[in-house]
Amino acid sequence: MIEESETVAERLANAAKSSELLSAVWSLPPAQRLMFHHGVNVGELAAAGAGETPGFDGDKLDGERFIDLSSSGIARYQRLMYANGVKGSSRRLLIVLQGMDASGKGGIVRHVFRQGDPMGIHYHGFGKPTDEEASHGFLWRVERELPEPGWIGVFDRSHYEDIVMPHVYGTFPEEVWRARYDLVNAFERNLVASGCAVIKIFLVSSREEQRRHFLSRLDDPTKYWKFDVSDLDARDRWDDYMAAWQEVFERTSTPEAPWYLVPADNRWYSRAVVSELLRTTLRNMNMSWPSLEAEVDPDEARRRLG
Repeated sequence: MIEESETVAERLANAAKSSELLSAVWSLPPAQRLMFHHGVNVGELAAAGAGETPGFDGDKLDGERFIDLSSSGIARYQRLMYANGVKGSSRRLLIVLQGMDASGKGGIVRHVFRQGDPMGIHYHGFGKPTDEEASHGFLWRVERELPEPGWIGVFDRSHYEDIVMPHVYGTFPEEVWRARYDLVNAFERNLVASGCAVIKIFLVSSREEQRRHFLSRLDDPTKYWKFDVSDLDARDRWDDYMAAWQEVFERTSTPEAPWYLVPADNRWYSRAVVSELLRTTLRNMNMSWPSLEAEVDPDEARRRLG
């Protein structure tokens, strides 16, 4: 029906209806069910709830089917936002993916954007700051990778590493990294005010599921490149990380840029959640297709084209 619609308005209306029908498979929207609120403990969720699939009553096959349908809608809205960006709109979207090692951050991008257009998607992974990056303020390297108008930016790790890592390892004085909470909140508030939607996701995996993935990397020569001894060092500090992330959520989950804590032991489920959050965020931008420029005479253009 979307493709057969006679007018742009009908096409957009049918696309929105399609997205709404797809959202109806959730008994409670992930944007409500999984948004962080005070009283939620990430350590307890990792220990007892990482394998659950709240709000989704189907199985893995249903989840894969959902992702396939949803990615088609995402691709449609992505093209719409890109077209508006070309014509001067400031609309854009930033997705922040965080989680412990082997929680599935990389797979999110491959599956959720399976039908997306590479033109319009900017992916960047943040590691240990380089000497150049460390010589600037901690947000300097982040600002350089923000999405352009019309683009979707995906951060695999982010500016939050510059709070969590010194919290866990004491690499900066406490007054330094604690001051960054207010800086991050102001940074994200300004982003949203400028037209950039922000989706912040923490993939909640269990220690046992992480162990299973680490062992699979050691047993498969094609996955050796994924394994690093430092991953085990971080695993030894699991409780410290959980405490640091808990404070991050409590201090930086804001109305403008809330955190979503997504159970991730079933990767098809976490991918379905991210797909739903992304598609509905784009849909709710209520964009329309740009019209021809005022100086363009379509009849004259057709005449010149013969």
